[in-house]
Amino acid sequence: MKVAVLGAAGGIGQALSLLLKLNLPAGSDLSLYDVAPVVPGVAVDLSHIPTDVTVAGYGKDELADALTGCDVVLIPAGVPRKPGMDRSDLFNINAGIVKNLVEACGDNCPEACIAIITNPVNTTVAIAAEALKAKGVYNKNKLFGVTTLDVIRSETFVAQLKGKSTSEVVVPVIGGHSGTTILPLLSQVEGVSFSDEEVAALTTRIQNAGTEVVEAKAGGGSATLSMGQAAARFCFSLVKALSGEDVTEYAYVQVDGSEDAAFFAHPVKLGTSGVEEILPYGELSAFEQKAKEDMLEGLRGDIQLGVDFVNG
Repeated sequence: MKVAVLGAAGGIGQALSLLLKLNLPAGSDLSLYDVAPVVPGVAVDLSHIPTDVTVAGYGKDELADALTGCDVVLIPAGVPRKPGMDRSDLFNINAGIVKNLVEACGDNCPEACIAIITNPVNTTVAIAAEALKAKGVYNKNKLFGVTTLDVIRSETFVAQLKGKSTSEVVVPVIGGHSGTTILPLLSQVEGVSFSDEEVAALTTRIQNAGTEVVEAKAGGGSATLSMGQAAARFCFSLVKALSGEDVTEYAYVQVDGSEDAAFFAHPVKLGTSGVEEILPYGELSAFEQKAKEDMLEGLRGDIQLGVDFVNG
């Protein structure tokens, strides 16, 4: 497999690149791109780690070279959140970055699976879709918003609350990837039960976990290490699926004919062609149903913002 990380010199990019260097299948190529001049150094640094994954770094004028022949492209490029900012404040800067990078994917690796990490994901995925449509190469089965961070946080918080091993905990998370659009389906977690108070408190904590990190870092950045791990986990699932294994993951994808929104985080069955099947997310509790109904207008607005950014 050839995997590219666009924005590889940033906090998420470096953490993600390290995990990929350590864990991609032997014989894989890791392609690191960034406009920051440090990226060749990041590539050299990683290349000294003894695994059978080759690493190459590409500077700002070498994007086409970085992307040619890629199977998977991971995009964490952009500016991070700072205290007092919400994900929509990032929009004006990050929207243009994602559009340019995805257009380059359309030109140089139109068959690749593209996983968007750059916030606000609710909007940047719609931007990516419109940019690929304009190039005539959009494949809805190969474009993903990475919401795995919401899943791993949910697993961690539930395991801590209930004294379980994280390996025993599976938490479905649907919707979007910011604030109240993040909807953990705690009613579907097997082997544990929650009081109404626990559900309300845990849901709020999961939705605001990003802010928890931003405030704890006191202006020094946002979630980079946990996001790097989440993106790596999603990438490994994609690589397994592209290699012929049956894999189910949660991701923010285009859902045709959905009563929810044009893009929505669902369980998806992955395979050699990307999304093989969008699976139903099952029955919701009354709390979850209301939370979903309350967030849909905002989520649809986020998506429309992305469509208008490209076509407006």
